[in-house]
Formats: sequence, structure tokens, C-alpha cells
Amino acid sequence: ASSNTEILSISDPATLASVLTVGVKNTIGDCRVKVTYEPEYVPAVPPPVPDIPAEHLAAMIKATVKVEVLDDNIAYLKIQHIIGEEMAQKVGPLLLEYIWDKVLPTSAMILDFRSAISGELSGIPYIVSYYTDAEPLIHIDSVYDRPSDITTELWSMPTLLGKRYGTSKPLIILTSKNTLGVAEDVAYCLK
Repeated sequence: ASSNTEILSISDPATLASVLTVGVKNTIGDCRVKVTYEPEYVPAVPPPVPDIPAEHLAAMIKATVKVEVLDDNIAYLKIQHIIGEEMAQKVGPLLLEYIWDKVLPTSAMILDFRSAISGELSGIPYIVSYYTDAEPLIHIDSVYDRPSDITTELWSMPTLLGKRYGTSKPLIILTSKNTLGVAEDVAYCLK
């Protein structure tokens, strides 16, 4: 790619974006990547979490999370949506009761992101921190938003609601071609 100087002479932004898309797709082998030219782009602002009772939020989360303890004391946790910080604070105690209290005493865990298609960026530190030590803090990721020119630094959290799963137990992470966005980032960070 660095030796292909012909693209520097492409003056039409849409054409350049198209050429870059083909080059990036061929280079990294990810057919979902797309380079676009959007001079009037305005980033979408996520809607605020509606004021829904915590019990209803917990019911929604239970619909997107499957938890069970398999033979040999192995936890299986299938997550389809990674909740963000705001929702985690609202339903934290219910999550502990429904999910975490069941998987914490297990001797190994399978974390299944094969159907995880959505999530909130602010949820990454929450999930990753449960599989790290409290100290020292670990730099998880840096996420750059080009339109706002802001880089968000994600760090492990020193305190969590409930106990950590820790770093000494085996953790198996399942992904697939359907694992998208935030779940991809969580899987990469845990790797």
C-alpha cells in the first residue's frame, strides 16, 4: 500500500474512498470495512437510557444473556448485547444476582460472543475489569472518533460491583463472523 502512489493523484473524494475501500479490504481481509467520504457527516448521538424501572431493564438484559453452569463446574455466559455504564449502574445488583453470583464460584468460564451484535463503548471497561486484577490499572484501549477529534482512553476499573472473576481461572472466548463492534473490542482486549 505504501508503494502505491497512484492513489495520491485521485482528486475526487468519493472515488478515492472507493479505491481505499478495495485496498483496505484486500489488505486486512475484512469485507465489512468501508471507507467513505461524508463532508456533511454529523455523528449520531445515542438516545439517553429511558427512565425504565430497574426490574424492566433487568428483564431486557435477561433476554440477551444466557447463563448456566456446565459439567465440571464450567460457567457458560452468552452475551448478545454489551450494556453501557449508565445501564450497568441502574441494574447492577440485579446483574450480580442473576448472572455473576452464579458464575463467580466456577473453576473456568466460556464467554460466548458469537451472537453479540450490539453494545455500548462504556461497557468495555466493565466487562474487561472483571477478568483483571484491581491493581495496577491496565490500559484497555484507545478509541478515536475522527469527526469530534476526541480519543477516549479506556482503563480497567479499580473497584467493581461484586467480586472479580480474576486472572487465574481459564477463560475461553467464543467469537464468530457475527461478532460485531463492541463485542469484537472486548474479545480483543481480553485476548
